[in-house]
Amino acid sequence: MISVKAQRQPDGSMKLAWVNASVLFLIVVSAFGVIQTSHACRQLYAQLQILEAARWYMEEDLGRLLLEQSTWASHHRVEQVAVRELGMQPPAITSVKVFAQ
Repeated sequence: MISVKAQRQPDGSMKLAWVNASVLFLIVVSAFGVIQTSHACRQLYAQLQILEAARWYMEEDLGRLLLEQSTWASHHRVEQVAVRELGMQPPAITSVKVFAQ
């Protein structure tokens, strides 16, 4: 029979066990870090897609609003509103006076 003292190496095997346990712990912590980082990356990418879609719709709305603004502000439209709704008329030539400086 082998004695207990002969089977046990006081310094070498205990240090190796602690090193192995430490490395295993660091590997597990690193794996959880990778998982958390990947999850955060996916969430941020999904949020980016939502924001880009919202930006696209806003740009589309802006284009429509600019077109509508140019339609409402056209010279012909302003003249029609002035004549029909406000009752404005261009001045008669006889009432226009030009002064020389």
